[in-house]
Amino acid sequence: MDLVSAVSGLQQAQVLSQVQYAVAGKVLDQQKLDGNAAIKLIEAASAGANRAGDQLVAAATGLGGSLDVTG
Repeated sequence: MDLVSAVSGLQQAQVLSQVQYAVAGKVLDQQKLDGNAAIKLIEAASAGANRAGDQLVAAATGLGGSLDVTG
């Protein structure tokens, strides 16, 4: 292998490495976005379930139907 071939091979390896890092960075960014979206969905579902549960308890027990302010 002559010097020109070695330098050319090294440059190709460097370019390939840079491309691989760029692709890996894009994959990580997308996974982060997907994770944030999943968290938002879980939080929204939890908030809806909590509200529904509170309303169900109030209806079943009568709690919250009146307010005693006399002490």
